[in-house]
Amino acid sequence: MFNNRTENGRNNIAGIKMQQLRKARRLSQRQVSESLAEIGLTVDKNAVQRMESGQRFITDIELCYIAKFFDTSIEELLGLK
Repeated sequence: MFNNRTENGRNNIAGIKMQQLRKARRLSQRQVSESLAEIGLTVDKNAVQRMESGQRFITDIELCYIAKFFDTSIEELLGLK
């Protein structure tokens, strides 16, 4: 049977880097949510929190917007670089 979670139970791996980038820029989760909305991705503060904590899956579309907002690559968000 296929398991789509990480070994430690996370629903995504990009949220770890997302949180690091947000904190390095001294942004709140609400500020990230509002900034993502400005570039076309509507997610609320709670969704950002759940992404960062690994409780929520991140779609490929969301991943593209997140990478664009943080001016990084998808590979970086996924820990491949």
